[in-house]
Order: sequence, then C-alpha cells, then structure tokens
Amino acid sequence: MPFHWAINPYRGCEFACKYCYARYTHEFMELRDGVDFERKIFVKQHAADLLRQELRRVKSGESIAIGTATDPYQPAERRFEVTLAILEELARHSGLEIGIVTKSNMVVRDVEVLRRVAEHNQLYVNLTVTTVDTELARILEPRAPRPDLRLEAVRQLNLAGINAGVICAPVLPEITDRPRDLEALVKAAGEADARYIYANPLFLKPCSAAVFLPFLEEHFPSLVELYRKRYTDRAFLPKGYSERLSRLMANLRQRYGIGGEHGGRNRRALASQAEQQLDLF
Repeated sequence: MPFHWAINPYRGCEFACKYCYARYTHEFMELRDGVDFERKIFVKQHAADLLRQELRRVKSGESIAIGTATDPYQPAERRFEVTLAILEELARHSGLEIGIVTKSNMVVRDVEVLRRVAEHNQLYVNLTVTTVDTELARILEPRAPRPDLRLEAVRQLNLAGINAGVICAPVLPEITDRPRDLEALVKAAGEADARYIYANPLFLKPCSAAVFLPFLEEHFPSLVELYRKRYTDRAFLPKGYSERLSRLMANLRQRYGIGGEHGGRNRRALASQAEQQLDLF
C-alpha cells in the first residue's frame, strides 16, 4: 500500500459506482455476485474501540488513510455514525498523518471534529470527482451526491481551515478523459479553492469488469470492444496512458493555479493511490 494503515468503517458501498475496483472485497465473505457489494453493507460498529487499541501500534509519521475501499460517508453513516466515532477517537491523539477519501458532501457534517483532529495531526480530506457533468455522473455513480455538492464541500472545508482537495479517480477512456472535460473539472476545482487535484486511469479487476462491461453495453455500446481489448488480460492501462494523463493534469494545475507538488506524506500517499490504483487488500 502507498500508506501505512487503512481504515474502512464499512464493508460494501451503497453509491454503486459502476467502475468500483473494490467489489472483490465481498468475495472474502463468499459474496461473489458483484452487485452484493452495493446491496449488502456491513457496519463495523465497534470500529472506534478497536481503533483505540490499534493506534498503539502506529509509529510517529506513519500515514492512515480512511476510505480506501468503501466510502466512509455513504448513506449508512447517517444512521450508524461509525466514521464520526473514528474521528472522535483520532481527535484524542497527536502526531498522526490522516487522509480521508469520499464522494459525499456529508463530510461537512463533521467539520468541528475534523478541526480538532487537524489541531494536532496532519489531515487531508479528498473529495473524489470524476466529472462535472451531472447527468454523466448520475449514470456512472448512481447513488453518490452530485459533483457540484462535492466541490462545494471542498470549498467549505477549506474555509473551515481543513486541507481539502480533489481526486479524479478513475478517469474513464473515451468517457471522461477528453482534455476539455478534464479541464472543466480542474477549473471547477480551482473555483472551489481546492488545495490540489490528482487523477488516475481506470483500474478494472475481473469482478469489477463483470459489472462494468454490461453497463457499457447498455450506455456506451460503441466502447465495449475497445474496453474488452484494453482490459482482456490486464487490470491496468499501458504506462503511456498514465504518463500522458499525468502531464495533462500537471499543465492544467499550473493553468488554474492549483497546488500539487507539496504537502504532507499522507497526501502524497493518497495521490500515489490515485495515480497507481494499487491493490489495497
């Protein structure tokens, strides 16, 4: 992993993103139907108590990433508040490097506890935004909050003194990777005062392809053969694609005055995750 520790308050994710690489984690519980990942959500109700014990093993400078496989602010959080309890526990500690990844503007609910966490720790909140096209986002990420709501959360967090930025993950070939579309996203991130923005190409494991390819057949039938060819015997796109994407994003960050080359190790670790889509489990 590109960071030392990972916390996922829930197993499974209700947002039902068609490209989600983490669907395979349900297979560890013998749930092999890809849609089980978005329909059967497991709640780690004693996570905060377990975290208190685990934190004894965390050394100074080691990074902690929250939400690497499932969204910590998915709808279940409104009822169970597992993520909130985890943040309350982290606020009792100091010297940690913490990063949060979410697609939900619900994170703003916790602004006060996030401030307390940030007082004595390095904290970065990363809002995932794949496109600023609301209609396209609704197709790709059926139950996730709208992109404009996520970008507004970035603005509100930064206004509250919490470092927040955008991760564009994943970038979908021929769907969200046109330069004008990525420029629109970077421009919107800049207008939302994002501290940084990174992007990574689609990472497609077989269990995710079982959901994503039928989705393509329904909504983007002309792209099915292209994706089959690119991902038949690999989960990653060729290195050249990633390099071109990285250069484009670097140019766009410079054009719109968004940082991206400095900051804590945790943020760089999360950026590495965004750029590499490492296997997290």
